[in-house]
Amino acid sequence: MIPAVPEELVRRYRGSRQGRAWLDSLPGRLASALDGLGLEPDPADAGRAWHGHGALVVPVRGAAGRAVLKFAYPHPEAAAEATALQLWDGAGAVRLLSREAPGDCLVLERLAEDRSLFTEDMDTAVAEWGRLIRVLSLPAGDGAAWAELPSAAARAEQLSDEIPADWEMLGRPFERWLLEAALETAQTRGAVGRRSSNDVLLHVDLHFGNILFRPDGRADPGGFVAIDPQAMVGEAEFAVAPMLWNRLDELDEAHPAEDLRRRLAALCRAGGLDEQAAAEWAILREVRNALDHVLEGAPGAAQRSIWVASALTGRLHPGLPPVGLLPAP
Repeated sequence: MIPAVPEELVRRYRGSRQGRAWLDSLPGRLASALDGLGLEPDPADAGRAWHGHGALVVPVRGAAGRAVLKFAYPHPEAAAEATALQLWDGAGAVRLLSREAPGDCLVLERLAEDRSLFTEDMDTAVAEWGRLIRVLSLPAGDGAAWAELPSAAARAEQLSDEIPADWEMLGRPFERWLLEAALETAQTRGAVGRRSSNDVLLHVDLHFGNILFRPDGRADPGGFVAIDPQAMVGEAEFAVAPMLWNRLDELDEAHPAEDLRRRLAALCRAGGLDEQAAAEWAILREVRNALDHVLEGAPGAAQRSIWVASALTGRLHPGLPPVGLLPAP
């Protein structure tokens, strides 16, 4: 039995022609992959399929055991996923079993889909994230695989042009001082990155939900490994931001901005990172996110990004709701 595409994934992509074409392709591609690889949907999962924000994931089994098939929506952030997984080769990240499977999917090892760092207390999550960032931060190389990966420094330089133009186009949705903080980071980190010999392989969406438990624990003493990499090359501090814009409802109600900065400091201690560089990258990324959310017609998400970015500057932006009322990502 071919599992149905989850309704949430259908709602997310049926609004565009490209999205509908992708959704329509999934049953045939899944059937092709199952037939070509000699697999079947895992009966232990009662024919269910899972999904991330931009992918269908189907648990399967075959002669070699259990695995999952991943069919990613063709967006730029996913383009380098297989390359990054090959470079990590299972150390700190889900194992890539095949990148050239029938149906144009990835075959990945099976992890515990119901146990992520969202299910762990914050201290454990911070410690595990710090351990993983050390393992995943492979020094940048010169081979063909590395050449496929986009540069964080180059992206910063692009943002120095994009952000002010979009800020004006969108009617200046936040105050100029926050714009200027982001632009200073874009210029500083872009220039530093161009001169740096410290570039590493980055998973730039390394948040609580993208870190799952590996039941057998092979090669990973903590048992947790990364999934769904959006891969780049750059300063390791670029990767901290997603851990700051999630789980905001757990911040100290009386002093949430200070508590967010304490979380930043704890993450940097755990990962051996520079706290100032991590804050600067997070401000830049969240200002870009805020503009994207305004473009998408998502005012609550825009407020969340403005809150995080401004909290990291030490000066909260006026006019925002309490952090506990901001929507989760």
